[in-house]
Amino acid sequence: MNRRVLIKRGVVLVVTAVSFYLVLPGLAELFSSWPDIARLEPAWLAAMVALEASSFATVWILQGICLRRPAFRPVILSQLAGNSLAKVAPGGGAAGGALQYRMLVDAGLERSAVGAGLASANLLTFATLLALPALTVPAVALGIPVERGLVQAALLGAALFLVVAIIGGVLLASDRALRFVGRLAQSARNRVLSRRAPLRGLPERLVGERNVALRVIGRGAREALISAVLRWLLEYGALLVALAAVGAEPRPSLVLLGFTAAQLLALIPVTPGGLGFVEAGLTGLLVLAGVSAGDAAVATLAYRLVSYWLPLPAGAVAAVVHRRVLQAQRAGGAGS
Repeated sequence: MNRRVLIKRGVVLVVTAVSFYLVLPGLAELFSSWPDIARLEPAWLAAMVALEASSFATVWILQGICLRRPAFRPVILSQLAGNSLAKVAPGGGAAGGALQYRMLVDAGLERSAVGAGLASANLLTFATLLALPALTVPAVALGIPVERGLVQAALLGAALFLVVAIIGGVLLASDRALRFVGRLAQSARNRVLSRRAPLRGLPERLVGERNVALRVIGRGAREALISAVLRWLLEYGALLVALAAVGAEPRPSLVLLGFTAAQLLALIPVTPGGLGFVEAGLTGLLVLAGVSAGDAAVATLAYRLVSYWLPLPAGAVAAVVHRRVLQAQRAGGAGS
């Protein structure tokens, strides 16, 4: 194996180990509340599972729109498998995306359509997440008391949304700007991977894929936007149900700020799926929203049970089903 690759993987493992070490004390204390989840009413847990499953369904609809509406089976199987890998591999977002891309291509979708479609779906999903704190602005404007930490989370989300919106708008509207970004990325890639064949034509490829994405989303823009928004609102609903299950009654607008900040924490690539960071961060933010420490811990663990842990085996099953479907198709093609 290339020495540079070994060094890179070693650095990732060290950073992950150090991160786990730093969050381990708080995480151990938090996970001591696991037995309390068994005391929750099954109806609450069933409602959380239903909301989380509906959230996944909106992701499949959104990706289906951005992928030119293929059959839903490869979209569902690849998203479940990619989501699971992203949650167990350090820095797993890239690995999960690569797995979904490969599974969709293996299923017969065009490479260019898959790349542009997944990129468009991810961008729209991330943009709507960063826009969620704007829903709490009226509460702040009316003078409703809001903890300082939650205000900072809202301001961070608003700032990130503004930056992403500006950059995204420029790249969507300007071929020149997109080609410039493509040249920078191509140059950086060729320098880092100098021993491999040089990458060429990336700027024009990005422009072409962006144009394809615009045409695809343009026909289903309303459906795509509704799906992206519902994806987060349904998952936010699962957190509200978890809080209701423990008898907590915080203001939903403040919980929304904590939820958005927790989703941003999940993007931290130093631990798989933000494990440790999300639990500790969400618990602390819920306390700022007025939930007792004990109730915040139980609600966080219940929410993470349905949003993080339960989808993992579903992804493994999806990967196996995908492989068997491909084998059956190849066997049928060989037989004919």
